[in-house]
Amino acid sequence: MAKRSKKLQAALEQVDRHKFYDAKEAIALAKEIDFANFDATVEVSYNLNIDMKQADQQIRGAMVLPNGTGKTQTVVVVATGDKAQEAKDAGADFVGDADIIEKIEDGWMDFDILVATPDMMGQVGRLGRVLGPKGLMPNPRTGTVTQDVSKAVSDIKAGQVTYRADKAGIVNVPVGKVSFEDDKLFENFAALHERITSLRPAAVRGEYIKNLTLTTTFGPGIKIDTSTLA
Repeated sequence: MAKRSKKLQAALEQVDRHKFYDAKEAIALAKEIDFANFDATVEVSYNLNIDMKQADQQIRGAMVLPNGTGKTQTVVVVATGDKAQEAKDAGADFVGDADIIEKIEDGWMDFDILVATPDMMGQVGRLGRVLGPKGLMPNPRTGTVTQDVSKAVSDIKAGQVTYRADKAGIVNVPVGKVSFEDDKLFENFAALHERITSLRPAAVRGEYIKNLTLTTTFGPGIKIDTSTLA
């Protein structure tokens, strides 16, 4: 841990905590000071001026980033008949119905995303206590409860990300890997920023984005000047 702390301290010393960086400059800096011994994830964090207790101010959804995330997602689909076949044809890693549900009840969680058709949600619902805390419960707003399972699987495999504000109004979303070219990371970041900006609730008065930072898996946060993403 001491060795890692020294590396983190060295990285921290290269970031001006009082400066709001140009987005492209921040991406280049984050990559330069990254010290992970693997292909680290580049993530952005929004601190939004929203009241999550209000239904009309909840920020949640999904989108496909222009250049993907650099991560291969393991997708499970709960469906029957033709829909199950559609899921298999689209490249789902695991497809089933009652057998998959039973497997998850028994403790199997070796997947990243669970997709279900609406008719299966009555049975999937009983997994809420297991899936809910891990953020894996299918939801129409993230496109994971759908009749179009083929599109859902294809989008996820193409680099779809989900975004959801927590109780404090914080949204954390990966926008790629350190190995990505700077321009690819910027394109992903700009696309996400456009989406988050477009979701500003009508009830919000004054500043909507209170703070925006970019970081890598182990790296320090770098404050972003939001005007450089417009």
